[in-house]
Amino acid sequence: MDYTHLSCRDFVEVLASKEPAPGGGGAAALAGALGTALGNMVGSLTVGKLRYAEVEPEILSCKEECDAIQKALLDCVEADAELFIPLSKAYSIPKEDPNRETVLQQATINACSVPMRIMELCMRALEQITIFSEKGSKMAVSDAGCGAALVKAALQAAALNVLINTKSLRDEKIAESLNNRCLTMLEEGSAAADQIYQTVKAGLTR
Repeated sequence: MDYTHLSCRDFVEVLASKEPAPGGGGAAALAGALGTALGNMVGSLTVGKLRYAEVEPEILSCKEECDAIQKALLDCVEADAELFIPLSKAYSIPKEDPNRETVLQQATINACSVPMRIMELCMRALEQITIFSEKGSKMAVSDAGCGAALVKAALQAAALNVLINTKSLRDEKIAESLNNRCLTMLEEGSAAADQIYQTVKAGLTR
């Protein structure tokens, strides 16, 4: 089921239910898409304005990148659900089953892949939002700040979905590799988002 086809109200309702999906990963992907779209909106409000003619080619390039990121993040909502459900089922395999550990570990590694992808996309989104905040329409700069805040939240949420899974991995080398990538993106992305937000906030404060 593609949860992105639900209405906002229906999505929130199923998110609040006891259904295994969508969960934190799907919500993170949606938040990231929303944040990216807010940055993209700044671009849309910049293009065609004489005042910003000099930066229009760069803004158009950023918008094209954001279009791709938004789509990819929305695709992650369904992808996260598809990979989490097998993990949920793997935990119900009887402990005496000799294949349980192998199935569970592979399902856990698979379940990490989408949150990691969400984080990678959020990092790309923040690069574009930085440009929108610096060179886009000053009338819409607050939306760039809002977009950065949402993308940071998506990054943080996706990171927790990685870390809760790597915590149960028996293969310490794989767990360490995933954790290192995850924590590096979390640190760098959070700093970038905070920089955007604080710069925008400072420019709006009297």
